[in-house]
Amino acid sequence: MSRAVDGLKRKNHRKKILKLAKGYWGRRRSNYKTAKDAVAMALSYAYRDRKDKKGDFRQLWITRINAACRAEGLSYSRFISGLNKAGITLNRKALSNMAIEDIEAFKAVAAKVKAALEA
Repeated sequence: MSRAVDGLKRKNHRKKILKLAKGYWGRRRSNYKTAKDAVAMALSYAYRDRKDKKGDFRQLWITRINAACRAEGLSYSRFISGLNKAGITLNRKALSNMAIEDIEAFKAVAAKVKAALEA
């Protein structure tokens, strides 16, 4: 019986890699060897950046909260300290959203924070 060298498993694996490399520039889309490297890097960047995205959003929320706090005469760090002293447990995403969409509610929270800092 003859030996199978280039079977379906290998063919399917190559096909899968080339499908993932669709849209890449030059040989990266058509040459298996370069496509394999390009896809490996792309997948590792995607994994890394899914983690980084969380930090990026937190940074954006902090910037927004800081801008809203400055309008109320507080710094971001004093605001967060006051939140803890006042016993208010709102996360940064909610505070950022409040600062953009419901300014009156944010002003009320800032007033409670100021009262807690003075006490």
